[in-house]
Formats: sequence, C-alpha cells, structure tokens
Amino acid sequence: MRSYLDFEKPVAELDSKIDELRTLAASGSDIGEEISSIEDKAAQALKDLYDNLTPWQKTQVARHPQRPHFSDFINGLITEFTPLAGDRKFGEDEALIGGFGRFRGESICVIGQEKGATTESRLKHNFGMARPEGYRKAVRLMEMADRFDIPVLSLVDSAGAYPGIGAEERGQAEAIARSTDTCLSLGIANVAVIIGEGGSGGAIAIATANRVLMLEHAIYSVISPEAASSILWRDSSKAQEAATNMKITAQDLLRFGVIDAILKEPPGGAHRDPPAMVALTGDAIAEAFNNLRDLDRDALRKQRRQKFLDIGRKLG
Repeated sequence: MRSYLDFEKPVAELDSKIDELRTLAASGSDIGEEISSIEDKAAQALKDLYDNLTPWQKTQVARHPQRPHFSDFINGLITEFTPLAGDRKFGEDEALIGGFGRFRGESICVIGQEKGATTESRLKHNFGMARPEGYRKAVRLMEMADRFDIPVLSLVDSAGAYPGIGAEERGQAEAIARSTDTCLSLGIANVAVIIGEGGSGGAIAIATANRVLMLEHAIYSVISPEAASSILWRDSSKAQEAATNMKITAQDLLRFGVIDAILKEPPGGAHRDPPAMVALTGDAIAEAFNNLRDLDRDALRKQRRQKFLDIGRKLG
C-alpha cells in the first residue's frame, strides 16, 4: 500500500478518486475516458509537485519508509554477495553491512547502512545508525579490498552515527575518523552513492570517495535540520528554515562541488518505482568506475584527495 507524505495530499486525493472510478468500471460502468483524464491530471500534479520541492520536502522524501534501501540495491545490482561480520575488536554492528560480491561480472566490495523496512528490521539495524564497531568493520573490509585490488562501493543512507553512551565509550569519533582516513588512503577506486540520508560523520566515514553520486531527492548534511534548529534557535520546530539555509539538497551540493553527479529519480520519487531507481543507479555506478579504470594507485589517491580539497572552490 502506497504511503503519502503530508505535502502529497492533492495527489493522494486524485489517486483515491481513480481507485473509486476503477471500482465502478469493474462493475460495468463505462467511465474509461474519465479515468484516463484524472490519471493524466494526477501524473501532471505529481510532476509539478516534485519539480518544485523545498529542501524540507526533499528531506521528507529522503526519509520515506518505502524508499529503496541498501538491501534493495544489493539484491538488484550485486550477485554472489557474501556479507562479512565483525570488526575483530568488539563485535558485530547490524546497522552497517559490508561484504564482497560481483557487480556486472566484476569483483566488488560493498559497504553501506541498512535502515530496515519493518519495525523488527529497523530495530535490528538500529535505524541505520552505526556504532564504532560498524566503522571498524568498514575499515577491515576496505583494507582487505585494497590488498586484493577490488574496488569499493559505498551506499549511504543514515541519519548519522549512533550517539549512545556505549558508542562514545568505545570511541565513536576515532572510529569515524579512521574510516574516513582509510577511504582517502585506498589505492583502488571507490565510488559512493547517497541513496537517502547522508548524515554527518556517519556518512562521510564511508563516502570519502573518488566519485560521489547522489539521488535527486536525497539529502547530505553535517547535521539533521532538526538538530541544527535546536542548536541555532533552541527550537526544533524551525527545522524547515534550517533545511533551507543548510544547502542539503543534491542540486546545491553539485554546485558546491561536494558531489559529482545527480541521479534523476522516477516521477514522484524513488519510492514510487524502486526497481527503476536501482537499475539507473547501477548504470551510473558502472560509468563512474569505468571513468576511473585507467588511473593507477597513486593517481587514484591524488585525485580523491584533490577532489575534497577543491570543495567550495568552484564558487570562489
């Protein structure tokens, strides 16, 4: 069953009307032309709405529960995927999943956050918020991939690293910093895709890549709009204002040079056609890796470091 966001109410009303008319048509009523007319009107309304989303509305779309998650991209793009568990220091973290498989016939290492699609799976994966052992597992896998010349793909979808007391006691900040440093040090190509939320250090820890791609209605920021408004104005109700001022959309981030490309989503967002979004993302990932194929290990490190040093300079 499709779930509608608050700002999608006009479209929801049209879709509801279409469902009612289809029920009548099934009973023998000749209203095919009327149904077609309303379907066209609903499709246009959806297009107009998504062509003019505000940053706060994009935030809601990025968090949509039916949006394709890490597991959907793995199932659609990676064959022979073998997840590896544990950081060999403390334990296993279910929020950050990583392993090895094949992408279009080639070996690949894949890491990313899984938010979960049901209440049970969301609790299991801690809503995609990784603990230190998750980032230490990512480091272990990236170093293994580097040793065997296997490219790394990161799929980012997290509100941020888990801020619990236990996580802080086990060195959350150090784990994130070490993961980020490992990304920068890799002698093999790495590509990151922001598929939903790219939140804070929890995102950058695995997204410091040669190429950073971002879905059209995803968000990428140093802090959530709610947390930013609480800090700046001591009022979380100003999250909409914070989202606008923080420049968290793919369109803003491409302009600043933070990301390299925007992946267009199906009409109405990725959650309306997950298989199409997964397929399009696969094509973009393949192109990104192909563009890096001729670079040697030193050139890959240099290109990656320079990319992040150049962020923001496009406007200067």
